[in-house]
Amino acid sequence: MGDRNKILEESLLVKDGGVERQEQGRVVVVGLRWQVLVPELKQVCYIAGPMVAVTLLQYLLQVICLMMVGHLDELSLSSTAIAISLSSVSGYIVLLGMASALETLCGQAYGAQEYHKLGIETNTAIFCSLLFSIPLSVLWIFMGKLLVLIGQDPAISHKAGTFLACLTPGLFGHAVLQPLIRYYQVQSLVIPLLIGSGVALCIHVPLCWALVNKTGLGNNGAAFAMCISIWLNAIFLGVYMKISSVCAKTRAPFTREAFRGVGKFFRFAIPSALMICLESWSFELVVLLSGLLPNPEIETSVLSVCLTTISTLFSVANALGAAVSTRVSNELGAGNPQGARIAVYVVMSLAMIETLALSSILFACRSFFGYAFSNDEKVVNYVTKMTPLVCISVILDSLLGTLSGVSRGCGWQHIGAYINLGAYYLLGVPAAAILGFPLNLRGYGLWIGVQLGSSVQIVLLAIVTSCTNWEKQVNKARERIFEGRSEVDKV
Repeated sequence: MGDRNKILEESLLVKDGGVERQEQGRVVVVGLRWQVLVPELKQVCYIAGPMVAVTLLQYLLQVICLMMVGHLDELSLSSTAIAISLSSVSGYIVLLGMASALETLCGQAYGAQEYHKLGIETNTAIFCSLLFSIPLSVLWIFMGKLLVLIGQDPAISHKAGTFLACLTPGLFGHAVLQPLIRYYQVQSLVIPLLIGSGVALCIHVPLCWALVNKTGLGNNGAAFAMCISIWLNAIFLGVYMKISSVCAKTRAPFTREAFRGVGKFFRFAIPSALMICLESWSFELVVLLSGLLPNPEIETSVLSVCLTTISTLFSVANALGAAVSTRVSNELGAGNPQGARIAVYVVMSLAMIETLALSSILFACRSFFGYAFSNDEKVVNYVTKMTPLVCISVILDSLLGTLSGVSRGCGWQHIGAYINLGAYYLLGVPAAAILGFPLNLRGYGLWIGVQLGSSVQIVLLAIVTSCTNWEKQVNKARERIFEGRSEVDKV
């Protein structure tokens, strides 16, 4: 570790990074050479490509449930749709956000070759996530009664509440699964993630069909199928970690050492969860506001179609965010500021290319795009008119996903949380309400308001990223990795 510390302290030049000189101890970038960018691009694509599939495969668990339940009756479909939406915003997204703290802690530890620490941090995250799942599960169990209290239809509320109660074991599976995903992601071990998600989905399809149609459980069968599929994925990743030789250096037994890092984990996990949840909740809030517009059936349907579309396409942006988070955290942990800088440059360039391609395809399909969701001509025509705004959202989401990944890789979750709070709840949502109601722009106004919030978020995150002193970030990563250890241990 002595040589590594010397590199960190002196900020030595990176031979292959296109750096020409140093001025007063700071690395000055003169140029980025093509032979440096190409290997970085390959590493990013190796992570991002499978992560797109992993995100989609996990998202399809919910889609399959809705498809199976949709053949029962309207009450089962509507209650299941509400329950799945509530499970996401009140549970899954929270745990996903908390686990994202490992992209900082484990990613930088792996870059610094502190492999044992990576395993300890993962154990701590699993313990904390399971602990946090207890109050969330209580909320799910009483969700049906809460829905009735806020004036929702009693029949739908009761059925949705029962579905969430049946889904509760899956919440604890999710608490185990998300830290394990980050454990593999920060090591660029994406193939096990792809296999685990693929196998879980393949089992989920016949299992969900059987439990819904052959057991008399109805839509509750879909909840049990989802629980089983989530746990199967988590068990597969856990077993692979225990038996695979590629994880030998990074796995760690669960000991008291995991409890010592609880405070440190929550310092990153809480702002990380807020960063993700504040953004997601703003979109859900806009859909709820659409129910207050004239002709709420069509307004809510159209905005739900738009939200489903960008949520699906966001899998690409999410994968790029995962890739840049992994590369940035690894390079900072390794004491390579120029490597982190190059990773940001490459992924931002790739995000621009990807988002222009996706938005162009979506815009070209705007005339018949709505038929994928509805046969109602009013809904289809409304979706056609909304498609240009959705295309803009695809562009914004791609940039946002990448910049958020940079934040997680550096450990700026607290900054991201403040930015999201201001961008969406001081500007985006109020602007959506004003545009949608007093100015009578209806669904267009609601969507434009949220886009204003996203735009401000992107600008602020871009400013933070562009003003970053990467050498200083290396020093912060070093302090974070060796927190609580003596100078002798560091050497």
